[in-house]
Amino acid sequence: MRLSQHLIIGLLLSAVSLPSVASSPVISQTQQQTASELIEHALKSDLAFDIVESLTTQVGPRLAGSEAEVRARNWALKLGQDLNFDKVTLEPFSIPFWDRGHLHLSLTTPYQQALHGTALGGSAASNTPINAPVVYFRNLAELAKVKEGELAGKVAFVDGDKLVKSQTGAGYPPANQRRRIGWQHAQRANAQALLIRSVGSSSHRFPHTGMMRDNNKKWANIPVVAISNPDADQLRRLHALNKPLAISLHSESKWKGQVSSGNVILDLVGSEKPEEIVLIGAHLDSWDLGTGAIDDGAGIGITTAAAVLIAKLPKRPKRTIRVVMFGAEEVGLLGAYAYAEKHQANLPNHVVATESDFGAQTIWQLVSNVNPQATQLIDEISHILAPIGIIRGGSDVVGGGPDIIPLVEQGVPTIRLNQNGRDYFDLHHTPDDTLDKIDPKALAQNVAAYAATIYLIADSDLELKAVSQNTP
Repeated sequence: MRLSQHLIIGLLLSAVSLPSVASSPVISQTQQQTASELIEHALKSDLAFDIVESLTTQVGPRLAGSEAEVRARNWALKLGQDLNFDKVTLEPFSIPFWDRGHLHLSLTTPYQQALHGTALGGSAASNTPINAPVVYFRNLAELAKVKEGELAGKVAFVDGDKLVKSQTGAGYPPANQRRRIGWQHAQRANAQALLIRSVGSSSHRFPHTGMMRDNNKKWANIPVVAISNPDADQLRRLHALNKPLAISLHSESKWKGQVSSGNVILDLVGSEKPEEIVLIGAHLDSWDLGTGAIDDGAGIGITTAAAVLIAKLPKRPKRTIRVVMFGAEEVGLLGAYAYAEKHQANLPNHVVATESDFGAQTIWQLVSNVNPQATQLIDEISHILAPIGIIRGGSDVVGGGPDIIPLVEQGVPTIRLNQNGRDYFDLHHTPDDTLDKIDPKALAQNVAAYAATIYLIADSDLELKAVSQNTP
């Protein structure tokens, strides 16, 4: 949907479906006027796009723990200084570094054909080339039924279905289980390797990478590879023809020890309550197949540009606005947990937290998890955002974004400006995640929403902490 359509819809919604506002508003006329001016200026600004362009051009892919992530942090520190933030800080932490290495993958039986695949994060090397028959599983549930050692000398392939595109990306979490835990079943059955259908909605021949998960901090000792949707379709067709399948695979993926990552923090110090923090975040690292424009260069541009617009106001809002560029998000929210640990004692002063990490299309909904009095504030903010196509969603929605999870676990209230993610799983974690996919006008609408919302929360005297907090 184009921005102009969102504007029309927003104007209609402002007349028919917005939440009611109490007779005694908590946003003053002066604050409302300032927020409206921020929206107007943001819609005319290219700053967010310029930031994403700079990050993806000058740094490019930023795999957590790599030399490129180091350059990204240096880029971010200079950006904060050039944009005149009051305080620019690097908070380093240590992470294990996984490197993709080279991958060879081809079908050898019944026909010789190259397959387009990519190793998943945490995958092991094959050490020597694997030449083995493939056992087909229609879904993860079928693989989970295999017995100990049943796949010895074989490669497992977990199929599934291409994700259905949706505004919210609702199909991703269940489909993603084959990526996150499928290897545990394959390894238990003593398979030589695991192939899975990429967890994405694209029909392009681009595989979709991502991190595997193990709650016990153990990783795969077999190669685990995602193949593109068209290649998965090919294997399904051959299986349906009762053709025996075999592949040749050689992977060089491996862990390379502990390295340094870090969070970059940009602060605008509040004018009256500098100790109280309104946190807006995005993650600085990316996967290494594309240039990380959608995931999450866009979020870096949106949150930074919104803060810069607020900094240009004649008077700073009462509370401190903090932009956190989280490191090592893609490999397990490591920067997010490092931030929560380092700032543990000060988390009660975090008024609210949110993150932009769902692409670069327009924002369509505002949700929150704050106390009832503060809910009135969020309701009133939604009225101000209505003309740019944003509606009010639930007032008991816990979340704020992936990197906000460790803060939610410590009771920090959240809001989230939900983006239209219809194209997100076409692009993220694939080679297609590049700058040309971003519409500058859609990005500017995001900045407008963040600037107005964060300003109004930062300039409010209301306490936002809910009476009780549920963890996600």
